Amino acid sequence: MNLKGKNVLVTGIASNRSISFAIAKVLKENNANVVISYQNDRLKERVLKLADELNIGNSYQCDLSVDQDIATLRDNITQDHGNLDGIVHSAAFAPKDHLSGKYLDNISRDGFALAHDISSYSFTALAKAFKDDLNEAASLVTLSYIGSNKVVQNYNVMGVAKASLESSVLYLADSLGDKRIRVNAVSAGPIKTLAAAGISGFNKILDVLKKFNAFELFLFSNATIPEKYFDKFLESKSSKLALLECKGF
Repeated sequence: MNLKGKNVLVTGIASNRSISFAIAKVLKENNANVVISYQNDRLKERVLKLADELNIGNSYQCDLSVDQDIATLRDNITQDHGNLDGIVHSAAFAPKDHLSGKYLDNISRDGFALAHDISSYSFTALAKAFKDDLNEAASLVTLSYIGSNKVVQNYNVMGVAKASLESSVLYLADSLGDKRIRVNAVSAGPIKTLAAAGISGFNKILDVLKKFNAFELFLFSNATIPEKYFDKFLESKSSKLALLECKGF
């Protein structure tokens, strides 16, 4: 797949174990012009080193919970690169104590609102900010998880937020469809990332996965090397193999 000349924004890189880092790497390998955003000064040095590793020239600070930050991100990117052909949204957060035990054990109004703001609304906020700066037939992709429609122990409020995110995908696709802009959610399965470490008992999910058939074992064997997983994603996307769950239209 040759993406030469395509401008793609990738958000949510926090470390070299981030799924978004693997996506950015594969996009670069397929000749896309990748720009990345990072949340704050605390992550800046780490993310800039990763950008250098991938030979990404432009990195922008943006807190996706702040509308003015998103507006500034849009203005900077369009000034430096013009319109975008793609946005990869890989942002999610919930208070750590909300990701342990049963759903009602630790849920709070503030925690519920925060999880939905960062994990769901931020995708809509990006789409709203960039809607007039997307090329025709651009693609918006966000990352979901099976906990959106099945109970996954300890996932709790994140599952509810991911359900909100997946519903947003449908309404965003309807809103942007007149420009032939595609909106999808990709459920990547359990992968050892920095974010996954915050979910109580996550390693037990990987232990269960080992017991399944060859397909699941394929996913598991790549669980600590996300870029190999997304190499397979690009192959499956072009050959229409059902290796990933995609929702949207």
